[in-house]
This record gives sequence, C-alpha cells and structure tokens, in this order.
Amino acid sequence: MVFKCQEDSFLKEFQTKVVSCEKVAGGFNVIFEDTILFPEGGGQPTDHGTVGGRAVKSVVRKGSEAIHFLEDDGNDSQPFATGEQVVQCVDWNRRFDHMQQHSGQHLITAIFDREFKYNTKSWWLGTESSYIDLEAKDVTREQLEIVESICNQLIVDCTPVRVDVYEPDDPALKSDVTRATRGLPDDVSGPLRVVTIAGIESNMCCGTHVRNLGQLQSVKLLSVEKAKGKCLVHFLVGGRVLRKLSECYDREVQLNTLLNGGPSSHIDLAKKLQSTVRATQRIAKKLTTELATAEAEKLNQQRDSGSAPKHVSLHRSDGQDSDFINTFLRMVKLPDCFIFLTNADTDGSGKGQLVLQGRPDDVAKLGPEICTLLEGKGNGKGTRYNAKVNKLKNLPQCEKLVQEYFSSCNGGTTAAVVEK
Repeated sequence: MVFKCQEDSFLKEFQTKVVSCEKVAGGFNVIFEDTILFPEGGGQPTDHGTVGGRAVKSVVRKGSEAIHFLEDDGNDSQPFATGEQVVQCVDWNRRFDHMQQHSGQHLITAIFDREFKYNTKSWWLGTESSYIDLEAKDVTREQLEIVESICNQLIVDCTPVRVDVYEPDDPALKSDVTRATRGLPDDVSGPLRVVTIAGIESNMCCGTHVRNLGQLQSVKLLSVEKAKGKCLVHFLVGGRVLRKLSECYDREVQLNTLLNGGPSSHIDLAKKLQSTVRATQRIAKKLTTELATAEAEKLNQQRDSGSAPKHVSLHRSDGQDSDFINTFLRMVKLPDCFIFLTNADTDGSGKGQLVLQGRPDDVAKLGPEICTLLEGKGNGKGTRYNAKVNKLKNLPQCEKLVQEYFSSCNGGTTAAVVEK
C-alpha cells in the first residue's frame, strides 16, 4: 500500500477513518484507513504528530498497514471507536527535516556512484547528522569537495524530483535503466514507488521526499569515518546546515573573547596558549616535586633528632593528578609513622584522592573509617590505603578521629601539617 504521506509528502493535515483500536501494554495500537504519518522504514525514522489531538510518537508498518501507537493517558477507555472520523496532523518541522535528509542522501549517493563508482551499502538518518556507508576503502578530501560542489549546483538548478507509483509487474519498471532498491524494506508488497532525480538517478524508495532539489537548500559533507569494513561519510542537508553554521558562528564569537583575537588568528592563538599551558605545567610539576621533597626532609630531620612524630597529616588542593603525594611518600623515611594525605580537585567540588600509609594495624583500623567520613571508595592492604573521596569538607572530623586514636592507643608526639 502507498500511504497518503507517500502520495503527498507535503500534506500536513488529513481526515481519515479508524479501522481498529487495540489495547496494548502502555497504550493503544491504532490502524486508520490511511495516514499522513510516515511509518519508520527505509532508513527514515517515524513521523511525530497528533491524531484527534492525541500525540503520536511511533508509527510502524506491518505489511500494508501502518500501526500508530498512542500512549495511555490514564483513562482505560479506548481513545477512538472503529469507524470514527479523525484528523491527523504531522509534526511538519520534523517531517521536512527528514525529507531534506532523505532526498539529500539520494543525491549524495547518486553522485558518489556516478563520479567514483562507490556504491552505498546503507545509510543512517541521525538526530544531529546522517551518514552513508560507502563501498570504498577511503574517501579523500578532494572527492568530498567534488561531490559537495556537484550536489549544491544541482540544488541551485532546482533539479526536479519526481515520485512515480508502479504495480510490481508493470513493464515500465524494467524498460528504463535498472533501478536500485537501496533502503526499500524487504517485506514491501503491492505498488512500488520510484523516486527520480531528473538526469541523475531513479531509485525505489518508501520514504518522503522534496519536489525539487532547491528545497534541500544546501548540502555539507562533514567528514569520513573509517571503521572495520566501513567507510562512513557524514553529511548535513538544509536546515541542519544552517543550524551548524549558527553553532559554529556562536562558538567563534566566544573564542574571539577568550583568545582575544579574530577568527583568522584562532589557530595560532590556541597553539600559543597550549605552549604556555605546557610550560606552566612543567614549572608547576617541578615546584610540586621540590615542595614535597622539602616537606619530607623536614620530617626526616625530626627522625634524625629523635623527635619523629607518630602521625602526620598533609592536605593539599593540587588536583588528583598532582605528583605531590607520590613524591612525598617516596622521599619520607618514617616507617612507623601514620601518614594521612589528601589532594583535592581544583574545582572546589570536595572530591579528591586519599592515601594513608603506616603500620598495618593502624591502616586497617583508620582506613575504612576515614574513607566512610569522606564518602569515598577505596581499599587497602598492609601499609597502604588508597581511595577516591567525595566530601573533603569532613577533614576536621577525620583529623579528630586520628588524634583520638593515637592519644588513646599510642601516645607520643604529633605533627600535623596542613597545606592548602
């Protein structure tokens, strides 16, 4: 069956009759005598719209019937009675976008085939961009530019697009150049639609299409993605090209302010910024290493003077990737000292890294308790306990826990070093 949406893809409203309305899980499956709501198929997603004021977000084809799913609105009664006349309305913005992408795909596919003999194996109409899967090992930037230029010239020329309907045994189907069946569902029966781009190609298809290529507005080939056994060419058509241009322009304006320069200098300014960041990171790493070494040496000197502390705390906010903790633990030589270290993320979120080191009994006792207070997740074995934590504002409670533990169990001198 050729549905009304395929007969006239520009029809936005249509009155028809209810054939059946069946209760199913979560809603109702409704079949009408005809429909302007396109059922998903041939690579094109389903239309959205309304029927009798009720939203329709899914239409699927089963043989010669289009099944419309209506969600249950909480009322157990059926939304429509058999034989009832209803008005269907299509979400035109979604429909026209799909028409542009689908007709654009036909055009792009045909030009790749004509110019380079690259056959299209399949295609995908996505919410942001679409792609065709070409039978090619690679597509060069030059080839993309050639295809894009040809497509856009055909758009400027307002090349006609015609849809003809034939019975399966109509000799006209074989009298012309053999027509491809890309995107035609396997279970299609009855009359067949042939979409013809004048002078370019004829192709059997069940989807909705524009009347001439001028309605595509423009085509932009974005990129080539090579995967195992695939060569995907991503593209935009029509309104999506304009939206992408708007997004890029808005981003460009923001970069003008952030980089303190115009679009022509963005790349050079970004490279300069990268170089500055890398130099700053090298300096920061060197200073962090020197600071960690200095802190460790101070404690080693206390050990040498016979006043080694029983526990030490160091809390910093250099970010979890900082080298401070590893350098400090490598340089400090206090085997019996309990060392309590944290490093907070620089974004002020309270998340960070926890490392405990000390005698196995102390680590086994304090590790899980401190980790719980800091809402972390970690583990320990022997003399070391590591965790990712989420609530470093609870550090005072942890310090109190450590103080009380060593006061009651071990006694001795305490050294608490708090860094920010």
